[in-house]
Amino acid sequence: MNKQTPARPSPQELLLRILRIAASTVAIVELLRNNWIGGALATMAWLLFTQVERLQNSSDQDADNGSG
Repeated sequence: MNKQTPARPSPQELLLRILRIAASTVAIVELLRNNWIGGALATMAWLLFTQVERLQNSSDQDADNGSG
């Protein structure tokens, strides 16, 4: 039973994760304060960061599989 240590995420992945968490937190706080425009903008930023992360992961998987 060999346990493999998980690969450390790159600084780009860490930054993207931090931005995603910050955007979702800001969105929730702004919506709770009834600041609809700020909450909507933060939600859109969170969606953008989520899509970028998803595209990055899919392109990484394609590169690992040799198609890309």
